[in-house]
Amino acid sequence: MVQRRVPPRPFNNAASQPGGPGRPMMLEMVLMQMQASTASSARAREIGQLAFMQWLGGLPGGCDFIAAARSALARVDAAGEATPALDTFRMLLAASVQMPPQPLDLRLPEPRRRGGARARRMPL
Repeated sequence: MVQRRVPPRPFNNAASQPGGPGRPMMLEMVLMQMQASTASSARAREIGQLAFMQWLGGLPGGCDFIAAARSALARVDAAGEATPALDTFRMLLAASVQMPPQPLDLRLPEPRRRGGARARRMPL
């Protein structure tokens, strides 16, 4: 077997743009998920935190975080819809670009049972 040197791939500057290619779709998906109605403010806060973590995990590795966060913040502000989950997401985005950086209070939701068959039989 012949060992050939593989030239490095050219760096794609589009991937380093705020959000990168396909990233606005990720933000739109996160925003749609936050439109779900929630019964309590604690659950809305959990959904907002999960949405922030999902958006953060969807960013490409080489992107400019500050530019991506400001772009997402502008998109969220343009949405105009005020829900508790969206307010939490907006607050986390704003806190993530503040200087000097501070640790964010991010928690995974408490595991809980959703009711199973008993909850499905209960009247609406």
